[in-house]
Amino acid sequence: MKIQVNLKSIGKRRQSVKPVCCEIKGRPSTVRELILAVTEAGVQEYNRRMETPEILSYLTNDEIDDRAESGKISFGVNYGEHKADLRKAQENALQCFEDGIYRIFLDDKSLEDPDEIISIHDDSVFTFVRLAMLAGRMW
Repeated sequence: MKIQVNLKSIGKRRQSVKPVCCEIKGRPSTVRELILAVTEAGVQEYNRRMETPEILSYLTNDEIDDRAESGKISFGVNYGEHKADLRKAQENALQCFEDGIYRIFLDDKSLEDPDEIISIHDDSVFTFVRLAMLAGRMW
């Protein structure tokens, strides 16, 4: 099944949120199943990129400016040798959701509980928002 996911690109000045089509297995009926399916698709894409690196990488001036704003200018290549572990990634994704590290919205509705029942339609849009924790004192 293909779903539309809104992604925020860190440091992007233009169009900070862009829709991306994500291919997942099956049709999730709960938030937990959605998290597991999206994580599986992400791990597969990550591992595929590690196996087939780009032949010629380059950055435009705009890309350099955007990445400089985020604090790191890179080609987005992972120079590590290890592939992502699907089981660990799924456990981490569920734990982070339960701990409030990120939020998920289905269209305009916030999804709060991992066991919440969801109904996905062809025009459904998911938005994943990573929350930034503020440092400092409370008093």
